[in-house]
Amino acid sequence: MSMQDTQASETVGSVFVDDAKFSVRSLSVRYGEDLAISNVSIDIAKTDVIAMIGASGCGKSTFLRSLNRMNDTIENCKVRGSIKLDNVDIYADKRDAVPLRARVGMVFQKPNPFPKSIYDNVAYGPKIHGLARKTADMDEIVETSLRRTGLWKEVKDRLTQPGTSLSGGQQQRLCIARTIAVSPEVILMDEPCSALDPIATATIEELIAELNSKYTIAIVTHSMQQAARVSNRTAYFHMGNLIEVNETEKVFTNPEHDLTESYITGRLG
Repeated sequence: MSMQDTQASETVGSVFVDDAKFSVRSLSVRYGEDLAISNVSIDIAKTDVIAMIGASGCGKSTFLRSLNRMNDTIENCKVRGSIKLDNVDIYADKRDAVPLRARVGMVFQKPNPFPKSIYDNVAYGPKIHGLARKTADMDEIVETSLRRTGLWKEVKDRLTQPGTSLSGGQQQRLCIARTIAVSPEVILMDEPCSALDPIATATIEELIAELNSKYTIAIVTHSMQQAARVSNRTAYFHMGNLIEVNETEKVFTNPEHDLTESYITGRLG
């Protein structure tokens, strides 16, 4: 089915919510002449762990990057429509993206610790945003962030060592600690476990469940099993279109759209 065919169909499921943190309306993103996502409208609730699933190239990562304007860094990227965070359009009037990214942090596919010490990796954001006036305040931020990601006991005696000296799973948790150190309201995760082994993946998934009590979380994952384990809502993308949004259990057991069912059952790649 072509993009033109699916554009005509309406998204099914619980697209809009009462307690929206993000409200996305008629969002379309182009890279040059290529349409990456088309006319997407969806709310993300304050209490959500929402998973974006779909085949490679379906637009799910483009959508995720739109939520904190990471697409601004891509040449020839054009964004149309509106994305409101707490009812304020993040693209209006060329707002500064720096404070936005403090509120909406991002964890990438591969762990990317800075070439700095473990301590300085976590302290980097708070220093930039002036969140600590005294060394003791910074120490507290670093320790609290590492405790929330379950890393403190593992690294407390080697904070001066490079972040790159940690294992892959530890590096990803360090990157999450670096993200939450600036006290964001939302955490975006773009396939955060794809480069990790099963044990490290399980640790990150447990962490997502713990972080949800404090943060809104949106995660792109290539693993339907992971989406089923970590999220309360799931959005299915197909060829740039948002096809279905629903409670995760419903998406995986009783989807409303034929395309969703075909993808879930493996008949559609």
